[in-house]
Amino acid sequence: MKTHTLETPGADLVHDVRGPLPAADGRPPLLMIGQPMDAGGFAALAARFPDRTVVTYDPRGLGRSTRKDGRTDHTPETQADDVHAVIGALGAGPVELFASSGGAVTALAVVAKYPADVTVLVAHEPPLITLTPDGRAAVRARAAVLEAYEKRGWGAGMAAFVAMTSWEGEFTEEYFAQPEADPAAFGMPTEDDGSRDDPLLSDRSWAISGYRPDADAIAAAPTRVVIAVGEESTNVQTGRTSVATAELLGQRVTVFPSHHGGFLDGEFGYPGKPDEFGQRLCEVLDGAS
Repeated sequence: MKTHTLETPGADLVHDVRGPLPAADGRPPLLMIGQPMDAGGFAALAARFPDRTVVTYDPRGLGRSTRKDGRTDHTPETQADDVHAVIGALGAGPVELFASSGGAVTALAVVAKYPADVTVLVAHEPPLITLTPDGRAAVRARAAVLEAYEKRGWGAGMAAFVAMTSWEGEFTEEYFAQPEADPAAFGMPTEDDGSRDDPLLSDRSWAISGYRPDADAIAAAPTRVVIAVGEESTNVQTGRTSVATAELLGQRVTVFPSHHGGFLDGEFGYPGKPDEFGQRLCEVLDGAS
């Protein structure tokens, strides 16, 4: 693996390349992106593609990629420009792209704005909360996570986030009538360290979850777009947003093993099924439904 830093006016973008460029087998590089997950989250999945050239990167302001634009917010449009710059720096033509969570939102923006950059996109569980039938209630639930975070710190905010993302079905008044989530019940710290800059719990990434993809531009692109959902996510928020995104694009979701982090092994404490996930991704990239 070789690590590179691409200097742009707005950020220094650190990315890792596993394998030769151009790829030895003649296939496009396989780029993996997330948000707020950085390159470290894709180590297990990248290892399942030993015969492919795999590229991972840290989005601006996350992990090793430092910002120079004076901003703290994360927007799909800016991140799409960054991904486009990284793809260009690889010098190996268009890529195949696996993108998860907020990275899947960025990837949809890439296809809309830079359609020649990507041959096939597998967008795994994009958290586009305003696309669901209960979009207004989902926005309200998102605001409640921010409120818990701002009032009581990281543990309280993360407990509220887990409660939101594990709720099954639409956000009803029953959901909002629940007592505040207890961080201790989730094994999270109850003390407040005073920080309020978490990209997941603050409002810095609201532009990502509130984004609306340009369905017409995506349809006009030569890219084959697949919206993927974990088999365990069917009735929770990211599963429902995946279905809504697929419907916006005039298609149906493609089911993958496990959950929102299904490609992870045990390093983050919520293991998925990386072997099965990697095999499924390989099949879908090769054209299987």
